[in-house]
Amino acid sequence: MTTGQLQQAPRFVSRRRRPLPSIVWVSVALAAIAAIGVPGFASSGNLADIGSQIAMLVVIAMPMTFMILSEGLDLSVGAVLSLGGVVFAQALAAGAGIVPALLVAAAVGTLAGGLNGTLIAQLRLPPFVVTLAMLGIARGMALVLTDGNAVVVATPALSHLYAMAVLGMPFPIVCALAAWAVTYVLLYHTKFGTYVFAIGGNRDALTLAGVKAKVFHVAIYALSGLFAGLAALLLVGRMNAAEPNAAIGIEFDAIAAVVLGGTSFERGDGWLTGTVLGVVTIGMLRNALNLLGVESSLQVVSVGVLVLLVILVDSLRKSRFLGAHA
Repeated sequence: MTTGQLQQAPRFVSRRRRPLPSIVWVSVALAAIAAIGVPGFASSGNLADIGSQIAMLVVIAMPMTFMILSEGLDLSVGAVLSLGGVVFAQALAAGAGIVPALLVAAAVGTLAGGLNGTLIAQLRLPPFVVTLAMLGIARGMALVLTDGNAVVVATPALSHLYAMAVLGMPFPIVCALAAWAVTYVLLYHTKFGTYVFAIGGNRDALTLAGVKAKVFHVAIYALSGLFAGLAALLLVGRMNAAEPNAAIGIEFDAIAAVVLGGTSFERGDGWLTGTVLGVVTIGMLRNALNLLGVESSLQVVSVGVLVLLVILVDSLRKSRFLGAHA
């Protein structure tokens, strides 16, 4: 198989031939129920808040889709984001501008992601073990750099940047849209995207085509680290401070959003729009529960239950669909 033939191969299973994932109906139903049953949910101010609240999760979930498409995952992204936030805040405190400080955070994230990818792709170590180890390393480094204390940021320019609006949209939402646009182009309009699907769906064909699959596999994890480093801008901008454990746990929501969106851990099967729907659904669920006064621990339980229900329903619907077309 040549590289040209590989590029012409279908990148994903056509959604026209399959029923829409359950997340489409779940997100619509959840929005309707919350709008009717939760006071204040449907207000324009609250909807804008939801958009700003999920922006950082969108940035993290986009490259997580790439990893799960390639039959991997990243448990360290929350810790790497926290470390990036600490480095970003400390650079600002030392007098660096926003751009240089963000570049340092991005470099730290890319280095961590690249190391993950190298160990996974080159040494064939399990992604779960490698990224779990990186979680501990990044979290430990963040604690060492801060002595376990928050790093307060007194940079007015950062507050102004986070609070500004671009074409009427809050800055965090603009960042989320930019992350989506970049990953969409990469996944569906570049060779890199073709190789992402192939790594998860037919790695042998990719190798036979003469493509250095390991290089692109490493790049997937480096991209995740880069996005985590860049997301430090939103993390620190929201709180005007950086805490060493601030983003721990976001990896759960990111993986949940990708799975809710219909991306499979096998066969390189998935779609980016589904991930966005997954993020929006989790954001709506958490926001509605916040408005109802439900504690955060029970919100995590609710997200887990939602993931199990959607997976179960999708599995039953796919089985019936395949049986009807057998």
